Amino acid sequence: MGVIAGVVSFALVVLFLIIAVVIISYFRLWLRAWLSQASVGWLQLVGMSLRKVNPAIIVDSRIMAVKAGLNISTNELETHYLAGGNVVRVVQALIAANKANIELSFQQATAIDLAGRDVLEAVQTSVRPKVIDCPDPTKGAPVVAAVAMDGIQLKAKARVTVRTNIRRLVGGATEETIVARVGEGIVTTIGSSQSHKKVLENPDSISKTVLARGLDAGTAFEILSIDIADVDVGENIGAELQIKQAEADKQIAQARAEERRAMARAREAEMHAQVQEMRAQVVKAEAEVPLAMAEAFRNGNLGIMDYYRMKNITADTSMRESISKMDSDDNEPKQTN
Repeated sequence: MGVIAGVVSFALVVLFLIIAVVIISYFRLWLRAWLSQASVGWLQLVGMSLRKVNPAIIVDSRIMAVKAGLNISTNELETHYLAGGNVVRVVQALIAANKANIELSFQQATAIDLAGRDVLEAVQTSVRPKVIDCPDPTKGAPVVAAVAMDGIQLKAKARVTVRTNIRRLVGGATEETIVARVGEGIVTTIGSSQSHKKVLENPDSISKTVLARGLDAGTAFEILSIDIADVDVGENIGAELQIKQAEADKQIAQARAEERRAMARAREAEMHAQVQEMRAQVVKAEAEVPLAMAEAFRNGNLGIMDYYRMKNITADTSMRESISKMDSDDNEPKQTN
C-alpha cells in the first residue's frame, strides 16, 4: 500500500507541476483574452502549442476582432494560420472593411491573402484610390511613344486613378495589366489621329477614348479616371522613313545601273570577239586568192596579160592613195611655236 500511495503522490506532484507550468505559460494570454471579453480556453491554448500555432498571434487577432464587433472563432484563425496565411493582416483588413462599410467576408479575406495579395492594402485602396503611372518609369521607358498619321511622333505620360474591386481581387489581373492596356489605348488613339496638332490641342481626347474602352474588365481594379500628365513632340518619323526609302530606292537604282553596265561591257566584249572572228575570216579569204589565181593559170582561165593588167591596176590604185594622202597632209595647217 505504501508503494501505491507513493506512486499516486508522485503522479499528483507531476500533474500539479504540469498544471503550474501551463498556468504560468498561458496565464497572461488567458487573462488578456478574458479581460477583453474574447475568452480562449486553457485547452485551446495548449492545443495551439501542440499544433505549432503561435497562441499570442491567435489571441491578439481574436481580441482585435471582438473589439471591432467581428465574430471570428479561434478555430477559423488557427486554420488560416496553419494554411500559411497572415492572420493579423486578415483581421486588420476585415476591421477596415467593416468600418468603411465594404462587404468582405472572412472567407474572401483569407482567399485573397492565400492568393498572395495584400488584403489590407486592397481594402485601403478600395477606400482611398491610388494613382498608377503609365508607363511605370521604374520598369521601362518613361513615356509612351506613338506616331500620328502625319508622321510626327508624340510622347505621352498618363496617370491612372484606380480603386480595388474586392470581388474580382482573386483571379483578377494586376496593375501591370492596367498599365499595358492604357499604354495600348494611348498608342491606338494617337495613331488614329489625322494630325499630331489635334492631339496637342485636345490631350483629354486620349483619356476619353481610352476610358471608354473599358480597360478594367477582368482586372482587380476599377478605373476611375485617366489623366494625360504630359505630351511632347518627338521625331519626324514619317520624314525619316521617306529618307530611308529614298536611300533604298537609290541603292536599288545603282544596282540596276551596274547590272546594265556589266551587260553592256559583256556585249562589247562579245562584239569585239565577233570582229576579230570576221577579220580572221577575211585573212583566210585573202590567203585563198593566190591559190585561186594559180588554179586559174593552170586551168587557162587567167592569162599573163590579165595578171599584169591586174597588177598595174593595183599599183595605180596604191599610187593614187599615196598622192591623195600627201595632198591631205599638205593642206593641214601647220602649228607655229
